[in-house]
Amino acid sequence: MDDIKGKIPTIIAVIAIIALLFIVFYLVFEQKSEYYVQVDNSKIEQISRTDNMKYKYTLTGYNKNGNSKELEFNTSRELREGAYLKLDVMLLRGVINWKEVELNELPEKTKKVMNNE
Repeated sequence: MDDIKGKIPTIIAVIAIIALLFIVFYLVFEQKSEYYVQVDNSKIEQISRTDNMKYKYTLTGYNKNGNSKELEFNTSRELREGAYLKLDVMLLRGVINWKEVELNELPEKTKKVMNNE
């Protein structure tokens, strides 16, 4: 019985560490949100002439509920002015992927907020 009482703090610590690892894994690799932006080439900054990612955009993005967030992402080329992009955003890593979408692919609340800017 005393052996079990002595091991309880160790067991609790191991369980806490495993739970913490799962939370960190979720935040770094699994948790993802979608935001939508409209390309504004006046908000571009050239960051390199030699690397693959030559430009950095800083744009206001909107999620499906119309909530806004300032987002930064790098590209290898200047993007088409006025194009709509869907950005995959992770809490700790930022923008991990983007693709051009059509206006009719934007969520309704996002369209409303973007048209009223």
